Amino acid sequence: MNIPAELKYTKDHEWISIDGDVATVGITDFAQGELGDIVYVEVETLDETLEIDEIFGTVEAVKTVSDLFLPLSGEIIEFNDALEDEPEKVNSDPYGEGWMIKIKISDPSQVDNLLSADAYKEVISA
Repeated sequence: MNIPAELKYTKDHEWISIDGDVATVGITDFAQGELGDIVYVEVETLDETLEIDEIFGTVEAVKTVSDLFLPLSGEIIEFNDALEDEPEKVNSDPYGEGWMIKIKISDPSQVDNLLSADAYKEVISA
């Protein structure tokens, strides 16, 4: 299972890449494997400012629909439009072309509460 060390993670199986005050968010390799074949990604919160842990969208797989929780407070400034036509990118490249949103972070101190790769490994092996 792929858990890149340079990323941050949440207990809700999302990964976060921080670049200045912008965070890129997607779901982890573990999450996409548990969900199975992803057929639709819905994010209707573009240009909205949400608080940490609010639902920003959903992922629909063949067997289930899962909510997506915002890992950091901020404004959703971008949605990966490629997922509208090719949601399977989340399965094939969860840390690359399968990214979901970009957030302009409003509270940088929240980054300190995200999980390291090692801490995330403990979550999924528990």
